[in-house]
Amino acid sequence: MTRRARVRAPELRGRAWLNTGGRELTLAGLRGRIVLLDFWTFCCVNCLHVLDELRDLERRYADTLVVVGVHSPKFAHEAEPGAVVDAVERYDVHHPVLDDPELATWQQYAVRAWPTLVVVDPEGYVVAQHAGEGHAHALDTLVGELVEEHAAKGTLRRGDGPYVPPEPEPGVLRFPGKALRLPGTGRFLVSDTTRHQLVELAEDGETPLRRIGDGVRGLVDGPPGTARFSEPQGLAALPDGTVVVADTVNHALRSYDPVTGFVGTLAGTGAQWWRGGSVRGPAREVALSSPWDVAWFADRVWVAMAGTHQLWTYDPAAGTVALTAGTADEGLVDGPAGEAWFAQPSGLAAAGDRLWVADAETSALRWVRRADGARTDSEPYGHGDAYADGWEVRTAVGTGLFDFGHRDGDAEQALLQHPLGVTALPDGSVAVADTYNHALRRYDPATGRVSTLATDLREVSDAVLADGGELLAVESARHRLTRLRLPDEAVRVPSVAHRTRRAATGVAPGALRLDVVFRAPAGQKLDTRYGPSTRLRVSATPPELLAEGAGDGTDLTRALVLAPDAGTEGVLHVSAMAASCDDDPANPYPACHVHQQDWGVPVRVTPDGARRLPLVLAGLDTDGDADATDTDADTDAATDAADH
Repeated sequence: MTRRARVRAPELRGRAWLNTGGRELTLAGLRGRIVLLDFWTFCCVNCLHVLDELRDLERRYADTLVVVGVHSPKFAHEAEPGAVVDAVERYDVHHPVLDDPELATWQQYAVRAWPTLVVVDPEGYVVAQHAGEGHAHALDTLVGELVEEHAAKGTLRRGDGPYVPPEPEPGVLRFPGKALRLPGTGRFLVSDTTRHQLVELAEDGETPLRRIGDGVRGLVDGPPGTARFSEPQGLAALPDGTVVVADTVNHALRSYDPVTGFVGTLAGTGAQWWRGGSVRGPAREVALSSPWDVAWFADRVWVAMAGTHQLWTYDPAAGTVALTAGTADEGLVDGPAGEAWFAQPSGLAAAGDRLWVADAETSALRWVRRADGARTDSEPYGHGDAYADGWEVRTAVGTGLFDFGHRDGDAEQALLQHPLGVTALPDGSVAVADTYNHALRRYDPATGRVSTLATDLREVSDAVLADGGELLAVESARHRLTRLRLPDEAVRVPSVAHRTRRAATGVAPGALRLDVVFRAPAGQKLDTRYGPSTRLRVSATPPELLAEGAGDGTDLTRALVLAPDAGTEGVLHVSAMAASCDDDPANPYPACHVHQQDWGVPVRVTPDGARRLPLVLAGLDTDGDADATDTDADTDAATDAADH
């Protein structure tokens, strides 16, 4: 029998249960089943990736595994009950979800990052924890072992799970994402995201004329009735009239011909890009990661690559793609394209010499343009170092990952909340789809001020210009396009400022030991055939928080030195990756898997703070706990983690 570390799993506590037909679940009531807790929040693109990773696992172990989503919000809007209900339907979640707005269960399990996966065995013990993406194979192996082990012990209970699907809702659109006015026609094209379709609407923005896609999740080219998408989002028209579609969950760029209705594939392999993958080359041979929006700018299709926190470009003439801005680190850092940080860029709009970017997770409005003295647009792009020469990134509104709200006025102090769209207006200003504030905002570069154009727009995710100085706003959570006339005066809105609900971790000044915990899954080992198979990158906001220890390395343990002043606050940015391969000496080509996670850990320097910071990538943090490997241990998971 496998002997593994395990600790007693705390009970599940929250506000309400979804997808259970009104029934409240408990771990005690699920005893005999393997339970996989998925700590997620619906703003987090990495969490959405994990939802997709888990689908096959849920189907394969339908009679023994119960996946339970624990929704633990970052933004104020995500704590609203109706917003959680919408998100569960929007992202096609087919398992029970515990709404945990106060982070009660999050804290009991000592979770530090979205997403985090916790495996509870049929006897009610935590046996594994994984943070980030790429753990599907490890989870498959572990669940298979647990099924065999507990079937032999007589502690496994098979049967139908507790999932109860909600009733389907009728309507022309269901959680639409983006919209485009089709050139020369007056019609509108909308990505009907949850139904995996595109919909052409008449000039009134309401009457459906044609549906593109059969409504089944998939990656299939062809005519409107047989083509398939998977949660499409952004739309952009090329000069020849072809529409480029950001086919988000397919990790692809698709083409749509408004004349014939035919759908093709322009870029992407259908697989998700991982760190270390190719960042330029033939468009159909390079993987992408959750492209969320597209825009035609400087003779290229620019792609808001939300999944990697970057901007890429697609050259339709050459048939190539290339990374153009962003390091893949998540945060808000301006500067040359190769040094900039983004955080889930989700909206793009070209205006003159600038490309505007709605940077969702930093609640920011950013822009990209050529730096002074850079080559002209007529000169070819230089991708020798993966970045187009001469592009720079700047921020108009926003301060970072954890500050957000609804505040107008000077851009330096204005606040947004997870904006997903941006639209260039005729007067040179831009309209921002301020999604989680349910508002349409305006930023004027001439004055440097932010104002509110309209409120009470339920999860507005985009806006498109119509005739007569009007805008059609995509109200995603109201499943419609809403026509708005731009007001002569701004709407006055009381100022509201928020910080993320996550409490800062107290850390002592001076020396701090950072441990990223990674234990290779059963039957695998770290892949060292071509050098180190682990990587760790550490930085801080503000930079002066971290006196020593910043930078890249291959050891998953790092000695840090923090600022000596008590009361200093900031964020430690930690990015870790580990590659493990099948441990079979007889196989010269073992299957390998990449595990990766980025943490943004809010910290406060305090004299009695911790001197060790454990972050679990995969496994359990058992350092210093002699009882953790005792299969009869009855240790509370939160207490166990807090002791470290």
